[in-house]
Amino acid sequence: MKRILILSAIAVFCLTACKCRNGAQGRQDNPGSPDGQSITIETYQDNLAMALSEGQVDSLLFDVSLEYASGGLSDKAKSAMNSAIIQQAFDLDEVDGSLEEVAIRYRENLVDEYFSENTGNGPYDSTWEDSISGEFTGSYKNWVNYTFVYYSYRGGAHAFKTTTQLVFDKNTGALLTEDDFFAEGYKEPVSELLREAVRTALSAYNDETLSLVEMENVVPNGNFSVGEDGIQWFFRTYEIMSLVLGSGTTTIPCTVPWEKLNPYLK
Repeated sequence: MKRILILSAIAVFCLTACKCRNGAQGRQDNPGSPDGQSITIETYQDNLAMALSEGQVDSLLFDVSLEYASGGLSDKAKSAMNSAIIQQAFDLDEVDGSLEEVAIRYRENLVDEYFSENTGNGPYDSTWEDSISGEFTGSYKNWVNYTFVYYSYRGGAHAFKTTTQLVFDKNTGALLTEDDFFAEGYKEPVSELLREAVRTALSAYNDETLSLVEMENVVPNGNFSVGEDGIQWFFRTYEIMSLVLGSGTTTIPCTVPWEKLNPYLK
């Protein structure tokens, strides 16, 4: 009976906690483009703190804070951009529902998984933490950057944290890849430019650290942003190094200037 009562409380909480939306406090991103086009931005927020059982320290902590476009774009572009944000945030093959509906389902599944995996675990560390945040991080010409930060802890010694960059076309709302920027045959010459940028970025470390980089893995990886200085790629240490720095979730940013990229652009 006690287990049923706990689950009933969870169900009630899950139906109400997602109502915290920061929609009244919208903002606009940096106009960035020649025509001064700017996006009106609002934030969806939700958080949850739930003990595994009454009087127990172990708990599930969940937090989501996601900016989304609410104006300044055509309806079609806004829908495309927001769908891509939802898809990336919750790792979906396709989007079925609004941001709030998808977030609620994600949280309910997380709660079910948490109790299923940890009930009766005895003295083991049964604290879980999940955090998903996303925000618009500047514009350049008709492109707008968006940054995701994911944090996940499932007990044990280490958490997992990763940062992912997205680039959108403001006119269409489309999520862009390197193939949208570069002409055919770009991968090898741009990879060479990236390897040069990685060497520069790691120059603050010693030669031994640089020797750990597996240069064949330094290639355009889809994790990039655009700005006045050029295109900035982001590499996680475990992607490109035989041994990793720190926890392995350290991100190495590498910028290649536009003047070096120009020969390979469309």
